[in-house]
Amino acid sequence: MLRGLEISDMLIIDRLELAFQPGLNVLTGETGAGKSILLDALGFVLGWRGRADLVRQGAEQGEVVAWFDLAPDHPALAVLEEAGLPAGDELILRRVNTADGRKSAWVNDRRCSGEVLRQLSDTLVELHGQHDDRGLLNPKGHRAILDEFGGYGTLRDDVRAAWQAKGRAQKALAQAETAMAAIRAEEDYLRHAVAELDALAPQAGEEAALDARRRAMQAAERIRADVQRAHEVLGDQGADGALRDALRWLDGAADRAEGALDAPMAALERAMAELDEAVEGIAAAIEGLSHDPLELERAEERLFAIRALARKHDVAPDELAGFADQLRAKLTALDAGDADLGKLRQSLKVAQADYDAAAAALGAARREAAAALDKAVGGELAPLKMERAVFETRFEPEADGPDGRDAVAFTVATNPGAPSGPLNRIASGGELSRFLLALKVCLTRGQTGLTMIFDEIDRGVGGATADAVGRRLAALSAGGQVLVVTHSPQVAALGAHHWRVEKHVENGMTTSTVVALPSLARVDEIARMLSGDTITEEARGAARALLAG
Repeated sequence: MLRGLEISDMLIIDRLELAFQPGLNVLTGETGAGKSILLDALGFVLGWRGRADLVRQGAEQGEVVAWFDLAPDHPALAVLEEAGLPAGDELILRRVNTADGRKSAWVNDRRCSGEVLRQLSDTLVELHGQHDDRGLLNPKGHRAILDEFGGYGTLRDDVRAAWQAKGRAQKALAQAETAMAAIRAEEDYLRHAVAELDALAPQAGEEAALDARRRAMQAAERIRADVQRAHEVLGDQGADGALRDALRWLDGAADRAEGALDAPMAALERAMAELDEAVEGIAAAIEGLSHDPLELERAEERLFAIRALARKHDVAPDELAGFADQLRAKLTALDAGDADLGKLRQSLKVAQADYDAAAAALGAARREAAAALDKAVGGELAPLKMERAVFETRFEPEADGPDGRDAVAFTVATNPGAPSGPLNRIASGGELSRFLLALKVCLTRGQTGLTMIFDEIDRGVGGATADAVGRRLAALSAGGQVLVVTHSPQVAALGAHHWRVEKHVENGMTTSTVVALPSLARVDEIARMLSGDTITEEARGAARALLAG
């Protein structure tokens, strides 16, 4: 509930503080006195988008503060919690607009964004007038209004969940079909490439091993001849044979040399032993350097084949085996594709059936709620002197969507037998005001903690009809709070609290102020509304009669 509003340096308001009360609060005043400025200021602190030139001329900045009482279960508390802002039983909003257009906002003395203000405003205040821009006159919002009236949020949630599931099934099927089409387009390539890779069967690390073996065999070809010549020079036909001949010759002469050849012969035997070891080592090396001439050829052919296949598929040689696995997986998917697509199509069919069932249940609930709303609005029209008018909620089919397949529109017929149509096209200004009021009365039943503002919703009506409008507004304010900007004395007389908006010009400066009216002042204000600038005793008498009624 809105408890107070403080405005500083906004438009033609110097400084103003208002303390609002529960029940029906009425604001009256001459045309141009500044009643709409109050709504502009309230809309500014609530984050609504409005006029840009709000700061009073000559002021550095304008400021608006609004404070609200919150019940323990007020929906604004959830907004505060989500935004990480302090919450309690009082909510204080403050917003500043500098002369150069910069805006800053605070909630309970904590900085916040304009978006947070707008989210809070949706839970705090509703503004309605003949040119209602918050849903009642816009057919695009009628379905959401009907859903809120019906209170079947679970059914709507079911439809949205079914719509999302259907969307996921459609996406999965579309992706699978696209992937399958791409695989089918390259099926010949896949089968040829897999066959080629399977035939070669390259292994990770094989290319490096083949390259090392090839270089080793090529090196062996170059050094083997020299090693072989060394082996021949040191063997039986070379140094080894010569040493053996020398030792044999010395051994034959040793008996006659009286020991002179013993040492040389011992050294020669040691040399022959070392030479034998060297020859054996060289022979072993020759054996190691020996290879099948065809082995080098085979190694080179496989090495070149692996490298060529890697270049062909633009992958590293060590990645060929993994690449082959990828291609095989695609072929496996292709071979199993029809079965997988069948499963996905069945899943989509089930999702569609679930959506159809949820949408049908929601549609039935909407039609039941529409019948109840039509009856309720019809019951409200009679007290507003429109007992012959007909309000009807109409349905048209529309494409499947997250909110079902029902297009909803509120229509009216002002007289029996007359064609019905949209609210703002069929009803006159006064009739439209009463239709909106009747609809609003029905839609707000059961709502608490919401301040409703009606901006000249009684325009175009007078006499008994204006009195009926005022009585519906008073009934609407019972247990809550309604603010009404009005030019109707009948409506003003029914207010529980009355303010008059006044405009003054002093030293060439125009300012607007708001005055709370006590009982005697209310008589004169309502008399002015009845008779104009000249207030007569007859007008005062009529005003007293309205206040007494």
